[in-house]
Amino acid sequence: MPRIKYTNSDIDLMARMMRAEAVGEGKQGMLYVGNIIVNRANADCLDFKNIRTIPQVIYQVQGGNYSFEAVQKGNVFYNRARAAEKKLAKKNLDYWREHPAKYGLWYFNPYAPCPQTWFGQPFAGQYKKHCFYEPAAGTCASVYY
Repeated sequence: MPRIKYTNSDIDLMARMMRAEAVGEGKQGMLYVGNIIVNRANADCLDFKNIRTIPQVIYQVQGGNYSFEAVQKGNVFYNRARAAEKKLAKKNLDYWREHPAKYGLWYFNPYAPCPQTWFGQPFAGQYKKHCFYEPAAGTCASVYY
């Protein structure tokens, strides 16, 4: 059973986002970004209440800007999703979750050491240049399912 309901269009959009946000981090880095996307669709807490689909996650606006830099800057639209990224996106949508993004809802590249908290959320781990953060204890039980 997939982690969330999805369509072929969702696979394509998610694959494009994974590529735009983390192609420099390789397949593993793109999978971690995919974890964050699916986790946000599953989370029913914090900034992610009533966000249930891949397009809603990717095009979410917070604080007057799109949540993902690749949408803000438009580079999610520069390239089509390749078969390799589509395969990774489907893997995330169907079952794949791993630390440090296993329960994560946020990531960023600080161009410096990862802070231990980010907007009050605890540091979960780092992969290459990206720092991953999961919800503080007791704030988002739905992300752990």
